[in-house]
Amino acid sequence: MYQVGDYVVKMNAGICHIEDIVHMDEVSGNKDKLYYLLVPLSDGKMKIYVPTDHGDSVLRKALTSQEAWDVIGNISQIQAADIENEKLREQEYKEAIRSCRPESWVSIIKTMYQRKQKRFAQGKKEGAMDERYFHMAEEYLYTELAFAIGRKKGEMCQLIADTIEKGGKEEK
Repeated sequence: MYQVGDYVVKMNAGICHIEDIVHMDEVSGNKDKLYYLLVPLSDGKMKIYVPTDHGDSVLRKALTSQEAWDVIGNISQIQAADIENEKLREQEYKEAIRSCRPESWVSIIKTMYQRKQKRFAQGKKEGAMDERYFHMAEEYLYTELAFAIGRKKGEMCQLIADTIEKGGKEEK
């Protein structure tokens, strides 16, 4: 169970702060049912209620600083997703986004980057679906890494490139 004050990641909401754990008997009709009251960092006015008994299936703790540096340091070892069936490409992208796992986001970012390079070499444009999921994965990844290490989201792309260039050694 998460605690008040914890930072968690929720699909489609990003990083959220657990403001409270509350009863909402008028919603569920069960006076004993508890809910996490989440406030997304991206919108401090929004409130999201998640049943505590479903918390582990829809939430995960936000990365710590060390975990974020580990992800950054391991980016070059994370493999691009191997998507054989073109018809299942969007489904694979959706699953990676829904997983809320930074390694999955990196994997599909790499996949889409490689695919984009190949298409450009063939004189083709990047597909709209690839572009949409690429930006979504980048947004989730950069937002969480920036939050965890106390940097600005706009610094993440260059920081990652610099870290990879230095052989994965962190630049705290």
